[in-house]
Amino acid sequence: MRRGNCAARPVLVFLSVVLSLNSVQAAEIVAVETSSSRVQTVLGSSVIPYKEVTLAAQVPGVLKYFAGEVGSAYQQGAVLTQVDESQLAAKRNAVLAQIQNAQSMLQSAEAQYQREVVSPRSRDVGAMPGFGMPAMMDNFITRPMADMMMNNYDSDMGRYSDLVTSASGVSQARGSLQQAYSQLQEIDATLQNAKGIAPFEGVILQKMVEVGDTVQVGQPLLRYGFVKYKRLQADVPASLMSQVSIGMVVPAKINGAAETMAKVSQIYPVADAEQHTVTVKFDLPVDVVAAPGMYAEIYLSNSQANEEPVVLVPRTALLSGRSLPSVLAVENGSSSLRLVRLGADYGNKVEVISGLKPGMKIIDNPPPRAVSGWMPDTQ
Repeated sequence: MRRGNCAARPVLVFLSVVLSLNSVQAAEIVAVETSSSRVQTVLGSSVIPYKEVTLAAQVPGVLKYFAGEVGSAYQQGAVLTQVDESQLAAKRNAVLAQIQNAQSMLQSAEAQYQREVVSPRSRDVGAMPGFGMPAMMDNFITRPMADMMMNNYDSDMGRYSDLVTSASGVSQARGSLQQAYSQLQEIDATLQNAKGIAPFEGVILQKMVEVGDTVQVGQPLLRYGFVKYKRLQADVPASLMSQVSIGMVVPAKINGAAETMAKVSQIYPVADAEQHTVTVKFDLPVDVVAAPGMYAEIYLSNSQANEEPVVLVPRTALLSGRSLPSVLAVENGSSSLRLVRLGADYGNKVEVISGLKPGMKIIDNPPPRAVSGWMPDTQ
């Protein structure tokens, strides 16, 4: 039995080699076909949440709290992330001490001002000019005579200067207190920014950091979305935009199986300068079973069916085992990988919306692992 198995193995290997050689030899260079009829255009799209935000770090520090894992649901206002705020708390305590000092300075300045109003220093019996004793002689004889006889002395001007100085001290104390309060408000706002708050009801779509990571200002922490309602987002070729309008309902297929209807809800006002496409969003019914990121197809009817030719390629020309449809285009005696956007089916052929032009040549029935530069055997 062992000898029989050993003898059969070379035969199987030989057959597999022959089959693989036959598949390689079956590859050939064909021209892209065109057709003058177009009934429907199929657009590839993706399922997206109804709305989505990316929460980023507002303050630097070490992440000390993360609410949950991907898929966890939270209500509006829930704390999703929090950065360690120990340094901010210390700064806040220092500002509180500054506020206490400023309040004491303001109280002292107000007391000095009131003293100046009630008991002016310019009328102090112990101040010059005057004899000091008796006080009545200073108030009624010495000071009035000093005002008349001394050109560089004016008791009223001295009183005015003292009042202004006292009032200025009160104003400066109030300014210091207000500045300290402003610093406290700034720190409180920064402490609030240390928390990532859920802006609406939704679920965590993606975690970008873990507890213990050091984050910087502006660093993304998580993606958060409202997935109770879902949408489709597609890049519609500019040539088809005349067939799209807000509110129109079009057929769609989710993940190649679930058929439903989608309503045009948003059309971007500008087109992509490189791809010449316009981003369009379609609202899905609430009862559709779909998850963000799923592939979907949108079917658009084209009223200008006979005005533009349709590019057709054999289905056997599509490279297998790839996530995106692609073909090997032949130019200047060599092949290159081309990503294509597929449309409607035409029997054993498929429509190519973008990626190929009429008259181009491609490789039909290429091997599964063919790459750019591979050419079929022409002998």
